[in-house]
Order: sequence, then structure tokens, then C-alpha cells
Amino acid sequence: MVTTAKPAYKVVGTRPIRHDGYDKVTGKALYGADISLPGMVFGKVLRSPHPHARIRSIDTSKAEAHPQILAVATAADLAGAEDKMGEVGEEVYISLKYACDNILASDKVLYKGHAVAAVAAANAHVAEEALALIDVDYEVLPAVSNVEDAMAPGAPILHEHMTTASMGDDVPVGTNIADHQQFALGDVERGFKQADLVIEREFRTRTVHQGYIEPHNGSAWWSPDGRVTVWCSSQGHFGIRDRIATVLGLPVSAIKVVPMEIGGGFGGKLASYLEPVAAVLSRKCGMPVKMFMSRVEVLEASGPTSGSYVKAKIGVANDGRITAAQAYLAFEAGAYPGSPIGGATACMLSPYNIPNALLDGYDVVDNKPKTTAYRAPGAPIGALAIETILDEIAERLGIDPVELRVRNAAKEGTRRVDGVVNARIGMLETANAVRNHPHYNSPLPGVDGKLTGRGVAFGFWRNNTGPSTVVATVVPDGKVMLTEGSVDIGGSRPAVAQQFAEVIGIPVEDITPQVADTDSIGYTSNTGGSGVAFKTGWAAYEAAQDVKAQLIERAAAIWDTDAADIEYDDGAVRHKSDTELALTFKQIAGRLNDTGGPVVGRAGVNPRGVGGAYAANIVDIALDAETGKVDILRVTAFQDVGTAIHPSYVEGQIQGGVVQGIGWALNEEYYMSDDGRLLNSSLLDYRMPTSLDVPMIDTHLIEVPNPGHPFGVRGVGEACIVPPLAAVANALYNATGCRMRQLPMSPAEVVSALSAE
Repeated sequence: MVTTAKPAYKVVGTRPIRHDGYDKVTGKALYGADISLPGMVFGKVLRSPHPHARIRSIDTSKAEAHPQILAVATAADLAGAEDKMGEVGEEVYISLKYACDNILASDKVLYKGHAVAAVAAANAHVAEEALALIDVDYEVLPAVSNVEDAMAPGAPILHEHMTTASMGDDVPVGTNIADHQQFALGDVERGFKQADLVIEREFRTRTVHQGYIEPHNGSAWWSPDGRVTVWCSSQGHFGIRDRIATVLGLPVSAIKVVPMEIGGGFGGKLASYLEPVAAVLSRKCGMPVKMFMSRVEVLEASGPTSGSYVKAKIGVANDGRITAAQAYLAFEAGAYPGSPIGGATACMLSPYNIPNALLDGYDVVDNKPKTTAYRAPGAPIGALAIETILDEIAERLGIDPVELRVRNAAKEGTRRVDGVVNARIGMLETANAVRNHPHYNSPLPGVDGKLTGRGVAFGFWRNNTGPSTVVATVVPDGKVMLTEGSVDIGGSRPAVAQQFAEVIGIPVEDITPQVADTDSIGYTSNTGGSGVAFKTGWAAYEAAQDVKAQLIERAAAIWDTDAADIEYDDGAVRHKSDTELALTFKQIAGRLNDTGGPVVGRAGVNPRGVGGAYAANIVDIALDAETGKVDILRVTAFQDVGTAIHPSYVEGQIQGGVVQGIGWALNEEYYMSDDGRLLNSSLLDYRMPTSLDVPMIDTHLIEVPNPGHPFGVRGVGEACIVPPLAAVANALYNATGCRMRQLPMSPAEVVSALSAE
């Protein structure tokens, strides 16, 4: 581990056992599909067999007449929002019609698996069989399932009235281009004229899924008083509440969402699919309704990330200094606007100090499920282009690949292409750690009968923040009940509790962290963007300060003195001048009810000061040139993590992100038929890496504390997935001399590329 000078902490930086660990390993923890309520019935969804079709009519009369069918729902039961932009809660600004139509289609289906109707029955099998009783009259339309075809002249149009949100006055109507974004810095034409070498390349990537193990679920109980309670596994129960309110036309105060444990999300469980439908069915039948997806439904009808087309160009002087960079990016949004194009354009150049840059990004709809976030949304695709071109530049100029990055590394004060001026960052420290690491300086191992190669790549993720609330209740025995609003996906309970414990000066084992429902805690934004340890940790820090201030007041009352004479330090209150007057946290906690009642610390924050994170990978591969199979021999993952609150969970986040990036690079893809149908809708055919496919990922934590946070926190969960795509591509080139610019680099694609050389 490489560290910079930082304060000595007692709790932050340690590795306590996670508070929810016992429940998880014993099976006591309850996930969304585990919910069981009195009189609960089951809902199932009828989904479109067509990738693109107009709905002429939906006849539900046979299903409604079935004696075992308790309720039927269609788009007519939703709010039927107009085709206009509006707010969904406090975070999202989207088309309200699109929000409703992705729950239950009204006039058109836009991908195979698009939800059209739903039924409820006492038995899940009966509900599923009854779907065949619903008659849908479709007018089948031509489909388009990749971004280039969707942008081509004469392409089938998904939304006849959609216009391109752009900077100019010439706004086309009847287009699949939903948005055009642009970042510009300096004078890119002048920058290319200053270059001694200019390299331009094209890249294509396929649609991939986040691959969480737990399917989507949602259970709802609509009570006679008009209030709806929902149980689900999501990355943000406040976001789910707000989306339900939008599509059902209810006030948010009428909806309570209870967060269950979550079996992975990676951005894919920010969206709402089943919860509003379960609520409608519950209203109609008067009983609680449980719904959950099959694996086929997850792959066909929940949000993957984008397929893409990228053309990128970089100019450099002979000494390796980058003079200009330009890129054109087109990302698939799926059925409705909203691809992660902004993440790609904001992050792809951010590891470097580039004076002249121009990035144009296009958000394009096509006949696939609406995309959702996937771990550093958009950034891995952008990095694939930039990092492979830089590898080629290094070879052409005869400069070590890492040395090239060091010469161009972004530093404090560097302006990014998205306009942000860097505060203290760790790109240079990360690059130097790679350059000096034994892995980078060791010879490649030989593997009998195979070609071996080593690749390196860097990446950046900007991280996130948002509103967050923490409430801390001091218990008379000296323990603390810490209630937060952030769903815990990767160990945020201990990370938040550690930051509280550090301030109060008590063992983290004396804190019981818990995630509250939307009625029981203040608004808290989603668990995403690598923001929880930052924002909710900050809320815990402020709640701890509140507790300290109240304890000082209580001690002053006990000792009949002024609060200004009291200090709180190292887990105890003390009189500043009378050393005999001191009470430990546990001692004063036992006297609170006699001195004014319970102490409850609280904080609601929306902090600034987010610090971006830099990452790098060294990847060694072995290639069977005859079959095209790539084996990963060794990976070392480097990342500036700010301050590692719980190093074990930081390491785990990095390892998980790297493995997902390797799968994206080598095997994973939505394999589409010519007419737009997903052909590999199972985990047998959708090839995610397993523990047998990757070695142990070695991690190297670089700690450059973020000056914008009390403990120097930077998000860690997303930057780690950015470098692997390019690092594997560069390793494959190092092994074969063949540049591959299309993902996945599957065995068939590798053999084809080698044959073309």
C-alpha cells in the first residue's frame, strides 16, 4: 500500500467484522423475494414477443372472467402522463410518458420482453398460465438493434414525436437521436496542427448486463386508507418511492418503501419495474401482491448498459506530450432516452492534462430494453478508445506506456474537459505506483503452446454525492443505534459506522447500523455513483458532532458549570480545568434520562467536495491462437482510494469491478437476432466470468486523501471497472501484434482477427 501523510485514526482504516455478516452467512437476512404477508398473492407480467410493434388493442376480458384471477392491470391503470419532461422525486428529470410506458406499454412495445399487462392470482403458476388469456393485437414494425443502424437514414423510428435535445436551433423531428452533448476545451484544430503524430481509430462495443445474481422483485400492499407499502430490493428506496408516485399519480407521502437486503445491483437496480404494477394489482384485489422476475425476464426486460460506436483521435508531439484529443461517441439508450453518454465524455480524458479537446456524444434509442447505469456508467467504453490509442502512440514513439501517462498526468489545478478544475488528486501517484511495481517490471511468464502478453491501462470516475440523512440514538448502556437512509450494497453499514465511531471515540462494535424505510428517515439519495461512504459518512460525521455537543451540555448540567468549560475528547467528556471531573461515553450515556432525556444526534447533508478516483490495471494474458481462447494469468489493480475506511471492502470492490471489466472485454454481450431478439437470455449462454476464469486480483491501494471530506473519502466502487477493457485489449495486442477494437474479444472474434492479419 502506498500512502501519503494523513492523520492517525483509531477506527477509520481498520477492518472490523461487518455488522450484517451473521445474518448474511446464516441466511437470516431477508431479500425482496423473501417477504411473506398475510393473504399474499402473486403477480405475473405479460411481455411482448416483438421487438417493435404498435399496440392496436388489449383484450383482458377472458383473464378477468377466470375464477382464479384476482386482478388484471394494463397501462390504463397508470397515471397516463403526458409526453413532457418532469421531475421524478428530487433527482431525475425525465419524460413522464416514457416513465409510465416502460412500466406497462400503452401505444407501442419497443423491445422483446416489454411489459404489456399483468395479472394476480393466489398461485404464481396460475397467474403465469392466465397470461395466455390476454389477447393483444399487434401491428409488427421493423426493428433496429444497434446504434449505427438506428442513426442511419431511413431507420425505423421508435418515437415519432421525439426531437434531439441539442445546442443548435436546427432540431430534427422523427429521429432516433435523443440528445447531443458536447464538451470543448481550448482549440482542437490548433492542437492537432501542433502534433507530430495523430492517430484516429474506431471502436464498437456490444450491449452488456450488470449480471447481479438476485432478480428484480417488488411486493406491494395498498391499504383501504389509500396508503401503499412496498417491499423491494433496490439501490435507493426513496428513488423507487418517487418513481411509483410518478407513474401512479400519488403524493410521495402516500407511499412507504421498505428496503430489503439486495443481492447486487451495480447500477441496474436504480430503476423501477415491478413495484408500481404490484401496487396496482393490490389496489384492485385488496390483498398484498408479490412479484419477481425470472432470469430470462431480467436479461430481456431490465436495463443493461449501452452498445456503442466511438471514433477517437489523439495528437501528440514527438516527446509524447498530448496536444489535442477529439472523439465522436454514439451510445444506445435502448427503448427510451438516457444512455450513459455523459459519463463517457466527462471521464475518458480526465486522467490527462490535455489543453485542446472536443467531445461529441449522441444518445440514441433502439429496440432494446431501456439502459440503466452500470458501474461508472459510460466511462469504460470511453477509456477503451483513449487507452488503446495511447498504447499505440507509446509504441510508435518508443516511449514506455506508463511513462507516456506520467508525462501527461492530470494534477491539482488541471482543468478537465467537462470544465471541472481538479483539487488534490492521485493520478500521478497512481501512475508512479504502476511504473515502480514488481508486476510491471517482471518478465512475462511463459505458457507452453500459448502466446502471452501484458497490457496496462488507466481510468477515471468522477464519483457522486447527494442528500443523505443519519440519525444516532444513544442507548443507556453506552451503545448507539445508527439509522441511515442509504441501502447497503457493498459494506456501507460498517463504513458509515466507522466514521461515526471515529468522531465519538467508541469501538465500532458498540454501534448498530440499520437502514430505515422511507417513513422513518429523511430523504437519502440513491446508493450509486460511489457516493455512500462520502455523503452518508459525512452525515454520520455531522450526527456525531451533534451527539458530542449534546453530551457536553449534559455534562455541564451534571457538574453545574458552563458548557464552555467542558470538552469532549477520546470518548469522554472532561472539565477543562478540573481533571477530576470526567465521564466516559458509557458513563454519561447511563445518566442521560436523568439529565434531560435521550440524546439523539441527527444530520441531513448534501455535501460538495466530491473527489474523483483514478485507477490502473496491469493484466497478463495467455492466448491459444488456434481456438482464440484468452486466459487471464495475473492482474494487479491500482486505485487512488482517498482514505480507505474499511480496507477489506475497498479491496473487494476493486476486485469485483476488475472481474466485471474482464467479462465485458472477453465474453459478455447481448447476442441479437436479425429481427432484434435476444438469443442468449440465460446465464448459461450469457457468459459471465466465474471464479474458475480469473486469478486472484491483487490490489494496490493508493491513499491520497480527498480534501473535500472530513476523512478524505473518495468513492471506490466504480473507477475499478474503467481500465480492464483497454488493459485486456492492450495485452492481447502485446501477445499477437493484432489490435482488436470491437468488444467482446471472444474466441471467435479473436480467431477472425488473427486470420485477417
